[in-house]
Amino acid sequence: MPYSDMNISAEELLDQIFTKTQELYKEICHDENDASNNHYEIFKLLTDLGRTLINADRASFWNWNKRSHEIWTTAAVGTGRITIPEGTGIVGKAISEKRVIIVNDPYNSPDFNSDVDKKTGYVTKSILVMPVSNCRGEIIGAFQAINKLGGDGNFNDGEDIKRLTLAAFICGITLESETFLDASYHDRLTELKNRMGFYSDYNGKFSKMLSDTEDLHDISLFICDIDFFKKVNDTYGHNAGDAVLKHVSQILYRNMRICDGIYRWGGEEFIAMLPDTDMDGAAETAERIRRTVMDSVCHFEELDIKVTMSFGVTTIDRTKSIEDNIKDADEKLYKAKESGRNIVIK
Repeated sequence: MPYSDMNISAEELLDQIFTKTQELYKEICHDENDASNNHYEIFKLLTDLGRTLINADRASFWNWNKRSHEIWTTAAVGTGRITIPEGTGIVGKAISEKRVIIVNDPYNSPDFNSDVDKKTGYVTKSILVMPVSNCRGEIIGAFQAINKLGGDGNFNDGEDIKRLTLAAFICGITLESETFLDASYHDRLTELKNRMGFYSDYNGKFSKMLSDTEDLHDISLFICDIDFFKKVNDTYGHNAGDAVLKHVSQILYRNMRICDGIYRWGGEEFIAMLPDTDMDGAAETAERIRRTVMDSVCHFEELDIKVTMSFGVTTIDRTKSIEDNIKDADEKLYKAKESGRNIVIK
């Protein structure tokens, strides 16, 4: 708990800080949970450390996701996850302007969004937001503290900023590490997850669903690729081919649920994982995507390029390895190619 007495001794404050850092160290060394959960717990502990350092009632650590143009709470102490568009709110302003912002009268601030307070009945009296950067000085997130405890209830630009810098610095290093890992799981051209991202998701999420003997989950997958893609490159050039890949990737992404996974498997080939979906359901999704791609046009410079896709669909067999299941879907994709392309085979 944060200290409520402004006259707390340095020894007592250090004891609280050391307790938080000990918890943090134990969490970092703990490897039984999956990596994504470990990251969440680490950020939560770091957020609580910052809250303790400046004696705040609540605190949250925000991640600026430039891919989705959103800012969201990677961890929050005292409230649930919040997602906002980049550049909005006091957090967004602090990130875009690259400066610490202190607001001790938020209800009179044009940048303060009181919706959360109205929904929960919480009263925000003071706010401190500190941008967080990576080792290259690029802003990647922000640390927010709410409601100073003790004294006049106001944050100040001296001691509070100095103390919060410690937690913000460590948060920045940790977030940069996570961001680097996340980038390695994504294909730069299409922004879909790549093969490394697929295996990370499979080992961390989908394999657990498949091993749950009490609540059996049907998980289906499909493999698809762009028909005659080499012809696109040979006719229009590789830049046009890249535009087609991005065009198709956007259609695939838009037609996936939040719980699904869509990945660039390699070249013009993609793979999708659909939890709680049987063979027919996966085939329906593939057919919807096939029609959407067929009816769409990729606009590149002065060109209008049309392509089609072929699909192989299977439901995962728990007795087989993921590689063998992918092979089953790939064999159906090959059959779709032999059957004239622009078709779904299940």
